[in-house]
Amino acid sequence: MRTNILHIGAGELTYEIRNIVAVGEKLEELGIKTYWENIGDPVAKGEHMPQWMKDIVAETVQDDASYGYSPTRGVLATRKFIAAQTNSRGKVQIGPDDIIFFNGLGDAISKVFGFLKRTARVVVPTPSYTTHSSAEAAHAGDRPVTYRLDPHNNWYPDLDDLEKRIKYNPAVAGILIINPDNPTGAVYPVEIVKGMVQLAQKYDLFVICDEIYINIIYNGQTTQPLSDLIEDVPAIVMRGISKEMPWPGSRCGWVEVYNGHQDPMFEQYINSILNAKMLEVCSTTLPQLVMPRVVTHPQYNEYLETRIRRYEKMSNIAYECLRDVDGILVNRTNGAFYMSVVFNEGVLSDRQTLQIENNEVRRFVESLVSKADVSLDKRFVYYLLGATGICVVPLSSFATTLMGFRSTLLETDEARFRKIFSVLAESIRKYLAS
Repeated sequence: MRTNILHIGAGELTYEIRNIVAVGEKLEELGIKTYWENIGDPVAKGEHMPQWMKDIVAETVQDDASYGYSPTRGVLATRKFIAAQTNSRGKVQIGPDDIIFFNGLGDAISKVFGFLKRTARVVVPTPSYTTHSSAEAAHAGDRPVTYRLDPHNNWYPDLDDLEKRIKYNPAVAGILIINPDNPTGAVYPVEIVKGMVQLAQKYDLFVICDEIYINIIYNGQTTQPLSDLIEDVPAIVMRGISKEMPWPGSRCGWVEVYNGHQDPMFEQYINSILNAKMLEVCSTTLPQLVMPRVVTHPQYNEYLETRIRRYEKMSNIAYECLRDVDGILVNRTNGAFYMSVVFNEGVLSDRQTLQIENNEVRRFVESLVSKADVSLDKRFVYYLLGATGICVVPLSSFATTLMGFRSTLLETDEARFRKIFSVLAESIRKYLAS
């Protein structure tokens, strides 16, 4: 074209979690039964919505208001409900105007990073959930600035590394925290979150905290929401209903702004995000109307607790299957529903394979791994998918140089889950020995 139409950050927008689906679908056409362990959709993995929850949705759609626009910030009654919940549990106090609804957290993430000054950077964890790291990199037109999560220390943030990334990079204006973490499943101790807030305070930064999994914690671990710990630091906390209820297809998430009037520049930045949302008019009305009725239902807490106990059981099954496999580093998942596995340095090569019986599948996989830009962990993921049908995501796609993979813990059939992870463990052994 006569004029370059590409955004400066277009090359940073990648989402391997869904990219791998195209490969899996092609293999299904070739006769491979696929086990989709790549994406965090509880419904797709067999979770059934309880009838009482469906009844609330069915009753709400009888209300004409559910078909209309909501206010740009979101339904006022729902924002008042959320503010009251936050104020009852946290030290920070917010009002309904400190809450903005979005069409899922993907929409919120796009706005939060997209309306930063291009030269202002948010330091993100590595590994990092792709939507965050890609959005931050795209807004700046450069690779993400990252701080280390330590796989040798339960995937906890390395605070010394974080401070160095801040101290020696004056462009850093904010810190991203994901707690509980995706993709690692780590739950951060309170002292670590406090340490991150103190660094934001020390260097005059703001905090973005993704708490979409804050109520999905197990194996005896505990943490606290940022509202308990933020003190006077400006912050944006992200929450939603896609994982807890779970209703991912609702595309319903929101941000809570803490200490929004503490700094004039931060206040203006938040107003720019609100104005951008105003151009879209509003977010979808129905899930906003439904959310307070669902989470206050007498059966909701029991329902959520049952799901959490299942994730806890699956996390321990997965850990038991993989922990003694030579050549990998595995941490037990304690929150959310993901597990990240790291290959030890030097164990992967471009000569390793898994046996694939179907010749057409084998040729297709070989065509994929022969490409020059295929990382060593993606090579393993392709062979695993072709040989076993197990679809996981290469860890290197999560803004990290570590080689490994991320899998979900969402399979509802325990026998099938045990088989998947037993096959996964044996496949790793065979691949590394080949």
